[in-house]
Amino acid sequence: MPTIPLHREPPEDFPREQIADVLKERIYVAFTALTVLVALSAHGEDVGAGEAVWTLVLTVLGTVAAVTVAELIAHIVAHEQLMTRAEWGHSLQVAGGAMTGIVPSVLLLGGAALGWWTTATALHVGTVLLVVWLVGIGFLAARRVSLTFWQQVIVLGAEAVLGVVVVGLKLLAHG
Repeated sequence: MPTIPLHREPPEDFPREQIADVLKERIYVAFTALTVLVALSAHGEDVGAGEAVWTLVLTVLGTVAAVTVAELIAHIVAHEQLMTRAEWGHSLQVAGGAMTGIVPSVLLLGGAALGWWTTATALHVGTVLLVVWLVGIGFLAARRVSLTFWQQVIVLGAEAVLGVVVVGLKLLAHG
């Protein structure tokens, strides 16, 4: 079974279903991370960089674990058997790749821990980068299918708007 390198896009001949798995998981993790960063930002200076990293990483690991277990159970229900070694490997690879979206935020928070900038700055910049990441995921999805230019713009715009809506809802909730 071909593997998807974490640092670049899958090859053109890679099965669409597996590409969809990769994109879907990255979207789940990005929205989870976005929600965590915005929630932490709402606490202002009460949150330290170390606490923020710990919260972000644990939440994302929990989300990835939940999605992986859900996929395993869904597979058992749909196919009445356990995943093969190759299917399990694909599932774990997709889960690991999805976590790459939090790397910039973790690095920013690391910089805050070193005193290079404030934790609040790291959280705000991390939030913006995650919205950009979501648009990037939408771009990868839109360009692989036969959509018109305007349909691709709508897909990318919807992804960006949803990211901004998450930020807005969290800000309203924490007023």
